Amino acid sequence: MLKPKRITLLLLTFFFNFNVHSQTSETPKYTENNKGKFFVYYGGNRENYSKSDIHFKGADYNFTLQDVKAHDKPKGYSSDYINPANMTIPQTNFRIGYFFSNQYSISLGLDHMKYVVTQNQFGKITGNINLPTSEEGSAFNGIYSNENIEFTKEFLIFEHTDGLNYINAEIARIDDISALFHIKNTDTFQVNLTEGIGGGMLYPKTNSTLLGKERNDEFHVAGYGVSLKTGINLTFFKHFFFQAELKGGYIDMQDIRTTSNPIDEASQHFFFLQRMMAVGGIFKI
Repeated sequence: MLKPKRITLLLLTFFFNFNVHSQTSETPKYTENNKGKFFVYYGGNRENYSKSDIHFKGADYNFTLQDVKAHDKPKGYSSDYINPANMTIPQTNFRIGYFFSNQYSISLGLDHMKYVVTQNQFGKITGNINLPTSEEGSAFNGIYSNENIEFTKEFLIFEHTDGLNYINAEIARIDDISALFHIKNTDTFQVNLTEGIGGGMLYPKTNSTLLGKERNDEFHVAGYGVSLKTGINLTFFKHFFFQAELKGGYIDMQDIRTTSNPIDEASQHFFFLQRMMAVGGIFKI
């Protein structure tokens, strides 16, 4: 039979070992490692665009408009953002991705931007227009050399409003900076910095009325884009987050449809600056 002193010693040893084991085998936080997680987000955006030279070419015309100004087309606060029937009306972002390591992810997304050439602006035109006199646009016939022209609706309406669709893949990095804000339980609230690089194709639906010709408005693969981004990610209760991003990029479209005639086309390239806010979720399958 064990003596009382030995029983006490054994109990103390058991509780000490149990306590040490409990401390060393504490369950790691869900937010400590991202590898193997999927994420998805949806939000809205605003854009600024650089001036652009736009080259128009067809059977009876070949001219370039220089330093053309354009703007986006914001919807403002609206239920269209969550109405499936109207979600292409506002400017939106959708992205789905996967963390292949703790800090790095790969993703595929659609930046549904809108690009509108500012109406009634004055710009420079170089080239020639020689339409049949029976056509409405023949009023603009002539040979131009760096001359001023007003972008009236009779001359040109040019928009990528359904939209300037940038379908792109991104590789991004995320860094937990919660410690800078003295946040200890990141499973409740976590602050992250993110940055990334992306590239993809432009699939715009261009609304164009050129020289009185029939309006064109159809989807068409028109070119490519590349971009860089940085942002902040606020994650709540492990699975939900708010993300704000600043993205800058370059777009080159060499094959834009302008009329129903496939001979008619336009080309342009420009820079853009996008501000985006989105809500999303992060999870493991």
